Amino acid sequence: MSAGGVLLLLWWLSCCGSAVWRRSGQVPAGAPHQRPRALAAPVVAAAGFLATTTPSSSLGHPPLQTTVSAPSSPNTSTGVPMLPFPEFPKDEGREGITPTAQTSAFLISEVLSTKTELRCSSPGYHHIKPIVTGPVEEESRYLSVDNSQICFLWYYRIKHFFHNLTQVIFIWVYDPENADHDELLWKANEPSGNSIILTKQFTALGQKPAIYTILRRKQYFPRQPLKNGVWKISIPMRKDDILKNIVGKKVAFQDCFVADFVFLLTFPVMTIPEIPGYLPLSTPSGSQLIVDWDACVPSAGVVVAEMETFQTNDSFLTWTKIRVPPGILNDDERHHVTDMCLSEGRIFFIINGILYLKDFLKFTRLGRNENLPDDGIIGITSRRWCWVNYLFKSQGKRSSMAVWTENEVYLGSPYQPSDTRQQEPYNLFRFNKIITTTELKNLLRLSSTASLTIHTVDYTAHPLELALLLSYCVACTSSKKIYLVIYNEDTKQWMYQDFALDVPIDSILVSHFLYSAMPELLLSDKHRIYYSYHNFTVSGILQAPVENGNLSRLSQNSSIHDVFLDYFGNIVIKMENNIMFYSKVNIEDVIQLHSWTNKAIQSFFGLDISGQLYFVYVFENGTLQPQKYPLQLEAQSVIFQTNENCPYIAFHTSLTRMFYFLDKREVLSFWVQVTYPESSGLYIISESYGPKIVKEKRKFTFEIILGYCTKTMYVTFSQAVNYEAVDDYFKLQFSKKGCPWHNFSYVIEKSYLRHRPSKNLKVKYDWESYGCPLRLDFRKKFKPSIQLFDDNGYIEDVTVNFLVWEIHGRDDYSFNTTMLKSGCLNEAQTWKSMTELNKHLPLEKAWGPENYKHCFSYAIGKPGDLNQPYEIINKSNYNHIIWPLGHSGMYVFSVKILDPNYSFCNLTAIFAIETFGLITRPNGYLVASFLFLLMLLFFSILVLSYLHYTKIYRQYIYEPLSPEGKQKKM
Repeated sequence: MSAGGVLLLLWWLSCCGSAVWRRSGQVPAGAPHQRPRALAAPVVAAAGFLATTTPSSSLGHPPLQTTVSAPSSPNTSTGVPMLPFPEFPKDEGREGITPTAQTSAFLISEVLSTKTELRCSSPGYHHIKPIVTGPVEEESRYLSVDNSQICFLWYYRIKHFFHNLTQVIFIWVYDPENADHDELLWKANEPSGNSIILTKQFTALGQKPAIYTILRRKQYFPRQPLKNGVWKISIPMRKDDILKNIVGKKVAFQDCFVADFVFLLTFPVMTIPEIPGYLPLSTPSGSQLIVDWDACVPSAGVVVAEMETFQTNDSFLTWTKIRVPPGILNDDERHHVTDMCLSEGRIFFIINGILYLKDFLKFTRLGRNENLPDDGIIGITSRRWCWVNYLFKSQGKRSSMAVWTENEVYLGSPYQPSDTRQQEPYNLFRFNKIITTTELKNLLRLSSTASLTIHTVDYTAHPLELALLLSYCVACTSSKKIYLVIYNEDTKQWMYQDFALDVPIDSILVSHFLYSAMPELLLSDKHRIYYSYHNFTVSGILQAPVENGNLSRLSQNSSIHDVFLDYFGNIVIKMENNIMFYSKVNIEDVIQLHSWTNKAIQSFFGLDISGQLYFVYVFENGTLQPQKYPLQLEAQSVIFQTNENCPYIAFHTSLTRMFYFLDKREVLSFWVQVTYPESSGLYIISESYGPKIVKEKRKFTFEIILGYCTKTMYVTFSQAVNYEAVDDYFKLQFSKKGCPWHNFSYVIEKSYLRHRPSKNLKVKYDWESYGCPLRLDFRKKFKPSIQLFDDNGYIEDVTVNFLVWEIHGRDDYSFNTTMLKSGCLNEAQTWKSMTELNKHLPLEKAWGPENYKHCFSYAIGKPGDLNQPYEIINKSNYNHIIWPLGHSGMYVFSVKILDPNYSFCNLTAIFAIETFGLITRPNGYLVASFLFLLMLLFFSILVLSYLHYTKIYRQYIYEPLSPEGKQKKM
């Protein structure tokens, strides 16, 4: 057997009955001189299969195990899915492939033909190894075979009708072990003879498929009976209901069922046509492939190679070449593409720091007219994860791509112009600058003399957030620090994250945000993968069994080329020489996968419309070849050899959707359940990210049966707001749809400030730092409750003494407890006494655990006025903050732990209080009227008394006092 004769393609099947190898005598199309890795053997005298088996009863379940089920031949009633593995070309003069070992678990047939079947009689993990004579030894694998009654699959093809915006889906049943070659490659336009017979058999038994949409919960059924072995189902074209599921009735043929099939169906995605005379675009010689995919249509993608740029809409079963008209770029520019992204059907290229747009109409240079810099662009990116139904809380539209230079970031999105006659394609894509590094320095309070540049930009899994990795250094000689900030497109707020990474000054990091509710990401350089999980609280380097996480040393000094992520938590790291490593989200280790293809072939990963992973090989003659990759079986094989056990038996949830919309009166209830051995001690964690706009209620149940524990968590989300008879209905309603962050300013009266300045103080409220203020009636006293958290979450309630002070200098508040009531024997410390004692220190440093002295001993402190307010609070005392009743105000308090024996850390926190209430003021008219009446009454009494006494005095003056006196006078 010659050196060109060994190309191994295994089709792995995961059911109880059979595992099938299929061999082909064809070398990958267009690559007669680039053959897979097994061709390196100079002499191969004979080859065979070594198969041993391990019963399933003696095995533990490996971690992350997923059993793949699929069909087999109808006449065997046993079967599993066929997945690709390497191939044997059939060479002239080769010697027969002879089995060198065989156990009772396998039957090996058709040894000399192009098809070799291995049939296993028991489930479990089976050790399989091709025996090849020569210097290159083939790797052995462990095939997972499970009991399954699923043996057949649904096949479909689609026809689009644009006049009524409908899609007709043609469906039939096929058996992978007896299917036509085009059916196996998903190129068939009609069912094969075997599939027609099989479909008619199922129809006679009552089988009838239906299509269920996962997002909008719609159902569609065939309107006509089976015709020519095909069912026809018509569905409307919708961009917000793209996930479909073909579901059949529970009908068995020879004890085998048809597996449900989930696939993605969108509006038809068109590729840019090739135009004769146009010239190719490519990367510089020696560069790696540049690949990008449509986030919501994984079968649509673009790849830039050294010779051409290729576009596909069917996972590279077919493709077109993206070329540009002559005269726009010179030869050097056309072969100098450094970055590319696919967004909204448009392809963007960076060539020599300039952004270009390629669409169906033209190839255009973008710059100042589109609100972009004319040069200096270093990166572009588009969204990685698909969110088709997410709505803005406020008016606006999410961006679909980001462009950045070293100092500026721009966001771009398509828009509809007001002038419908405007046909320029680049004018239908709008860019806006959102921030510069100068603004970021002020935001992060960094030194103005230090160097701060934008390292990379990436969209997170959150549908409204964008992450910036910032490169910061002072001397910039040997190392730099990477910081991370997140921008929310709805609230327009920047959030600095608790993330910092020291790397060499020449390191180039690529970010990969995971599909998770909270921000989680991987960072890759040439040699290592850095991880940060659980909202940046768990960080480190993915570790291999040796070499301290340096994957280059494990892959013959190759560099990291790509990191593949999917919606199910799989992580595949591909090196430039096609050696691969595997991990899972929230797992801190990687394991090397089996070798798969030639180390010299350029390749990349892709996802087809059913979510299956595949390789695409790019050959030097300008052709491409896709090949499915059985990731789950390959991962199970290498993980099985580690002898690891999965810590749980089952994990289930009643959630069936990716997102939910809750209107008023609606309640979302679901359960999550985990079953595990009693000795494992697992628990369920539910965390939220974002504004607290719903009320959450949890309930837990627990049971143990025969050494296995089952924990169930019941969760209910609802709104607990009464919108009836409120003062501002729309304001309240908007506030309960999210917390709209915004900064504002307010003025503090100078008489309310501690140092009594000559002018009022204007304060800017920093919403990001202070959060939402708590509104309190100023007639109610307030006592803060302090809790302690670390990177892993809540630790305990703080019970020791702590201080509060208003950070802007307000002192128009007090405390309800005096020193005497608190039990002080001497005068206690106060902010006034401590600031007078430490005039050289700022307010926040004048008093703390370093100079705290209690007042409960005659030996400590000095006698004084014990009727002063006691300004120290703890959980057990009755001390509260009381507010002035004559005015309302905004207070921003800082909290500091005062107990010197509590922690080595300087524990502080900030919270804001807004007081309100009814301030009673006298009525001016009422007071004036009362005074007028009072004065009128007063003067009336004076006048009356004057008249009365005048009458009396007049009588005594002009009339004699007595009759006797009167007689004497006469």
